[in-house]
Amino acid sequence: MKTLKSRLPGIFIMLLCLGKVAYAQMPMPPIVPIWDANKVTLALQKISKDVYAILPTTANIETTKGIPQATTGGFIVGEKGVLLIEVMLSKRLYDQEIKLIRSVTDKPIIYAVNTSDHGDHCFSNYLLPASTTIIQNEFAKENLAKNYEGIKQFMVTLFGAGRGIESSVYRPADLTIPKNGKLSIDMGGGKIVELMNISPAQSMADLFVWMPNQKVFWAGNPFIAESPTIPWLFDGFFLEPVANLKKVYDMLPDDAIIIPGHGRVTNKAGIKYTLDYVDELQKQVEASITKGLTLEQTKEAVKMKDFDKGYVLFNWLHYNFNLPNAYKDISKNINK
Repeated sequence: MKTLKSRLPGIFIMLLCLGKVAYAQMPMPPIVPIWDANKVTLALQKISKDVYAILPTTANIETTKGIPQATTGGFIVGEKGVLLIEVMLSKRLYDQEIKLIRSVTDKPIIYAVNTSDHGDHCFSNYLLPASTTIIQNEFAKENLAKNYEGIKQFMVTLFGAGRGIESSVYRPADLTIPKNGKLSIDMGGGKIVELMNISPAQSMADLFVWMPNQKVFWAGNPFIAESPTIPWLFDGFFLEPVANLKKVYDMLPDDAIIIPGHGRVTNKAGIKYTLDYVDELQKQVEASITKGLTLEQTKEAVKMKDFDKGYVLFNWLHYNFNLPNAYKDISKNINK
C-alpha cells in the first residue's frame, strides 16, 4: 500500500518537504494571484426548483475567454435544510455565499460538501455552524488533517497573501467517502443527492455531486471549465485520472446540467474539451516515447497548439505538469 506521502499531490510534497525554498523552485503561473479573492463577487443562478449554482459574476463572460475563474459551488434546499456544495476560500466569499442562501431560504445548513482538499473548496469549513455535517473524500480528510498548514502556504503562493487564507482554521470532516465509494442523501421531494468518490480524476481528493432526478452535476476541479480551459493534472500520474474522467463523462446523460469547478454553467458537450485534450496528449506522448524521445524532446514535439486557444494558464499547466506527468506515467506503463 502506498504511504500518504507517496500519494500526496506532487506540488504539496515539494512544498512540505522543502519548505520556503520550494517557493522559488516551483514553476509559477503567469499571473499571481490566479484570481483575487478580495475582488470576486458571487452570484446565484437557479438551476431547477430548490437547486442553485453559486458562481462568480464574471463566469458567464470570462470563462470562454480563457480567464481563470474563482470557485463555483451551489446548494440544494431540502425538506429539513440545505446541502451546501463548496464553502469557498475565505470568510469574505463564505459570507457572500451565506447571504445568497439566505435570499431564498432560512433553513439551516445541514450538510456541507467539499469536492476537493484545495483551500478554495474547504478553507471556510471552520465558519459553518457546529451542527453542520461536513462531507469529504476520505483522502481529503487524511491529507488536510496532516498537512493543513502546508496546504495553506501553497494556496497563499498561488492566490496571494492578505486574501483571508491565513485566518483559516482546520475543521475535520464528519463523514468521509472511500475511493470508489458513494453516499446517497435524500433531501426530500425527489431531491436525491449522490456523492461519488471517483478519484483520482484531478487529485486523490475528488468528490463528485450528482442529482439523478434533476440531472444536475457538480464537476469540481476534474472538469474545471469548458474550452479553452485545460485540466490541472498536478498529482504526478496521468493514466488513472484519464480513465476516471472518461468514466464520469460516460456516466452522464447528454442532457445533464454541468456546474464545473471554476467556470460558467454548461452541458455535457461543454466539458468534452477536457477529454479531447487528455486523449490527444496521451496519443502524442505515447508516440514520442515510442520514438525514444526524452522528456525535454517531448516538450519540444508535443506543443498541442490546437488546444492552446487563449487559456491564460495553458503553458504553465501543459509544460510543467500535464505533459511531464503523462510522460512519466506512460513511460512506466510501457516498460512494465
